[in-house]
Amino acid sequence: MRILITGAAGFIGFHLSEKLVKIGHTVVGLDNINDYYDPRLKYDRLKELGISEKFAVKFNKSCKSSKFENFEFIRLKLEDRENLSKLFAHYQFEKVVNLAAQAGVRYSIENPQVYIDSNLVGFANLLECCRRHFIKHLIFASSSSVYGQNKKVPFSTEDNVDHPISLYAATKKSNELMAHTYSHLYGFPTTGLRFFTVYGPWGRPDMAMFLFTNAIMNDKPIKVFNNGNQERDFTYIDDIVAGVVKIIDAQNNEGYSLYNIGNSKPVSLLAFIEEIEQQLGKSAQKEMLPMQPGDVERTWADVESLKRDFEYKPNTNISQGIEKFVSWYKSYYTKS
Repeated sequence: MRILITGAAGFIGFHLSEKLVKIGHTVVGLDNINDYYDPRLKYDRLKELGISEKFAVKFNKSCKSSKFENFEFIRLKLEDRENLSKLFAHYQFEKVVNLAAQAGVRYSIENPQVYIDSNLVGFANLLECCRRHFIKHLIFASSSSVYGQNKKVPFSTEDNVDHPISLYAATKKSNELMAHTYSHLYGFPTTGLRFFTVYGPWGRPDMAMFLFTNAIMNDKPIKVFNNGNQERDFTYIDDIVAGVVKIIDAQNNEGYSLYNIGNSKPVSLLAFIEEIEQQLGKSAQKEMLPMQPGDVERTWADVESLKRDFEYKPNTNISQGIEKFVSWYKSYYTKS
């Protein structure tokens, strides 16, 4: 199957691309490689996929992997409507997984325009390409952020999410509405996935796992917001990828569908920090701070529909996941 993965140099996109090529799919990875966080990490992820930075740095030039004969990469912005359409026309994709987006809740408060351009304009361009090039199935990343300050737990896709508390969340909710409309009007299947706090090796430097590990390793204080009174449904990357692959491989996709994808076992922020301390063998210096704008107290995914429809089964507990992340972190940041 020929599959387009957008955001392929990102955390989830990299892992998904690697998995898909290893099980025999033909994958084209797309990414704009922006500088929201250090592009070095993105280029190193691509290197793991056999893509040299020398070629990856160039816009609108596809390059073949030196490691996987069934993987290619192209640096391209979703906002670039003309070249995106050319890409679709050339490769004739069967399915598309959209993981490209401007990420970050707090950053969306500081730089809203970037989110409009990437998450709304870019997604609209992608939907148009899927429609005009007869894509069999579009799977796209939404976020647990859409639930905002919902008090009922676990969070269900049946819950009202009309009150986002960050622009990032608003763009993700908008993506869901846009995909629903395209499925209704033009008849191609779309599936939205609300991701819940994904972590693991090669993770983003702006996420809690990375920030806490880095600070503790370097004897710096960690910022603990809401005085530690938060819970997150931390979900290990391998469980996420396994779930997405099941959806990609499914043949009976119709219309629009929406799922939570998480571990469904929320962990307190303080327990999360304690587990990192144990894995590092060092204690954290905690700087207790109030809740940040756009943050929520708790996330908890109801994944029963994903289990029912795709036999989704997250099975990595927080101790196992943190151990794997810390092992990767030490290896990656101590290499010569």
